[in-house]
Amino acid sequence: MTALMKVARVYDFDDIRIEHMPRPSVGPRELLVQVKASGICSGDVTPWYIKRKAGKVLGHEPAGIVAEVGAEVTGFRVGDPVFAHHHAPCFNCKFCEKGEYVQCATWKASHIVPGAIAEYFLVPEVNLRDTLRLPEGMSFEDGALVEPAACSVKAIRKARLHPRDTVLIIGLGIMGQMNVLLARQAGVERIIGADLVDWRCAKALEFGADAVINPAREDLVERLGELTAGAMADVVIVGPGSVPVMELGIRCAGKGGTVVFFMGSSPGERLTVEPFHLYFNEIDLVMSYSCGPDDTRAALQYIAEGVLTAEKLVTHRYTLEDTGLGFRKMAEAQDVLKAQIIFP
Repeated sequence: MTALMKVARVYDFDDIRIEHMPRPSVGPRELLVQVKASGICSGDVTPWYIKRKAGKVLGHEPAGIVAEVGAEVTGFRVGDPVFAHHHAPCFNCKFCEKGEYVQCATWKASHIVPGAIAEYFLVPEVNLRDTLRLPEGMSFEDGALVEPAACSVKAIRKARLHPRDTVLIIGLGIMGQMNVLLARQAGVERIIGADLVDWRCAKALEFGADAVINPAREDLVERLGELTAGAMADVVIVGPGSVPVMELGIRCAGKGGTVVFFMGSSPGERLTVEPFHLYFNEIDLVMSYSCGPDDTRAALQYIAEGVLTAEKLVTHRYTLEDTGLGFRKMAEAQDVLKAQIIFP
């Protein structure tokens, strides 16, 4: 008789159901992982994005215990605590050779089965390339931060921070807070955060921001100009996938600045820019989408060192049965940073 497991399957933005499905069978070059903690991605609570996943099992931020090892798999044993990335590259194509792993066709096609908000998931052979054993003593909640932390690692790397930089981080949800912590770790001169929620602004100050701005009460561009004596920001990291906020981020960049778009807009939207302004001020627009195997390894190290931890960042925990509540809480974007699904 086939063993069944419970999963969280999405049908619409406000329609997440707990269902039963067969537990995956393990092939000779695969792993089966019993999930212990799984994060709710801030991208997954974006309405247009989650609608594209209708009918799928949710989740791609897992940590758990190896429950079964395929006969030909080496390097893992039953009982090992692991993180498994939902995408893994081929390492052979031109994109992989350039370190642009997210453009690799294998990376785009690969995934854990059926998803991470499930009692078990299968790690196919290709995904073993970015499956990491957790260090001794690391909690599963910490392990479930590897994937989102790796996205921040990549964004900070692409921002090319300099010690004398003033960094503006727009959006202080979980990813914005990680960007604050990593920018502080990088030793930049000044970090300014911006968010519409006072609670999140206060968190950014706690995590090392030098100043915060709430655009609901004061003009972001004007206030940034006051704080920087008119120089504006050397690096702007725009968290929200909103075209108006992206345009605002460009206005906040100073001469020789870099604007990093952390999230994409919904399909079909258009961004209006003034090439004259970008050209003569040499402002770079940089995209940072997801992460690759170099980033997950760096993220795991930052977590092990205590720079990014569940103790700091996980504010809400839910059972599998309450997955829908967790998604609604993340979507409210108020007094929440990271919500995780915790498995007994």
